[in-house]
Amino acid sequence: MYIHINRQILYYDKTGNGSPLLLLHGNGEDHTIFDLLIPMLEQHYTVYAIDTRGHGASNPTDDYHYEGMADDIAEFITSLEIPAPALYGFSDGGIVGLLLALHYPGLLSRLMISGANLNPHGMKWSFLRKARQHYKKTESPLDRLMIEEPDIPPAGLAGIRIPVLVLAGEHDIIKASHTKLIAQSLPDSQLKILPGEDHGSYIIHSSKLYSHIREFLS
Repeated sequence: MYIHINRQILYYDKTGNGSPLLLLHGNGEDHTIFDLLIPMLEQHYTVYAIDTRGHGASNPTDDYHYEGMADDIAEFITSLEIPAPALYGFSDGGIVGLLLALHYPGLLSRLMISGANLNPHGMKWSFLRKARQHYKKTESPLDRLMIEEPDIPPAGLAGIRIPVLVLAGEHDIIKASHTKLIAQSLPDSQLKILPGEDHGSYIIHSSKLYSHIREFLS
């Protein structure tokens, strides 16, 4: 299905029955990374799996900013009159989730994030260096987004008053200290560092997230 919001045309799949749950993918991906997770979630939730602006089946754009993406999802929720959904966001999707909870208080009921960062220096130096080198070659706006944004002060997370589940892999591209900083800066958070996992190994074409989501939302 398609929806025209915030000067963007976004594609989304809606499946299942139950309380609403939004899924947001990471940089350069689309909702199909959740192909093994959605069939399990839709038994308990109404799942909205969204292609964020310029990704997947959503309309192309060169206007990539996390703040704008958060505005897209806020308008998505209000336009479809989705009552107090929970949201899970992976990587860039987690950044969008944090900004959404920060700038639109009361819109979400709960938030779950994996491998998110508050600024580019939250990423390990080896990955950030590679991302900068890749951007010099490609000048991709998605690469530029990663190496220039976001800029969320840790103290600002105190304004997020809903429960937040903070996840990361043991071998994530996000520094463990940075993930812990995010969790410590949130008033109501749970932190899980998953042994043996990297940035996306437990998320992309995987059902491993299911138990974590079910436990947190229950």
